[in-house]
Amino acid sequence: MAAAKCWLRAAPRVAPVSAPDHLAQPAGRPADRGFPRAARLTRASDYQQVFAGARRISEAPFTGLWRHHPTDAPHNARLGMAVAKRNVRLATQRNRIKRLIRESFRHHRDSLGAIDIVVLCKPRAERYSNEQLREALDRLWQRMSIQCERSSSS
Repeated sequence: MAAAKCWLRAAPRVAPVSAPDHLAQPAGRPADRGFPRAARLTRASDYQQVFAGARRISEAPFTGLWRHHPTDAPHNARLGMAVAKRNVRLATQRNRIKRLIRESFRHHRDSLGAIDIVVLCKPRAERYSNEQLREALDRLWQRMSIQCERSSSS
C-alpha cells in the first residue's frame, strides 16, 4: 500500500494593506482622541485629593466629583471611575458602563479644562440602555464644564 500524502498549501504572501480612505482621519480633527495615561487618575492619592476637595454634580445614574488641579495646560482633564460591585453586580455590566464613561470622556475632554474628575455609579445603573447612559454623561460633562467656568471666573 502506498502511503497517502497530505500536502498543505501555504497561503500566498500579501503586501500589507493600509486603511481604506473612509476610515482615514478627517482633516481639521485632532489626531489623538485616545485615553492616554496622562488623562487618567492613576494613584490612590489622586483619588483622595478629588474626594477631599470635590464639587459634586448628580445626573442619574452617575455622580460626578471634580476639582481643579494646578497646571498651566488649558485642556488637561483627568478621569477616574468608581463603579462598585455593590451597585452593579455583573462584571460585564460594570465593564460596559466603564467603557461608555471612557468613550464619552474622550469626546468631551477638550471642553472640560484642567480638572480632575471621578465618576461614581449609582445603584441599578445596569438598567439603563447605552443611549440613556451616553445622554446622562453628556449632561454631566456639560454641567461640569459650566460650573468649572463659573468657579474659575470668580
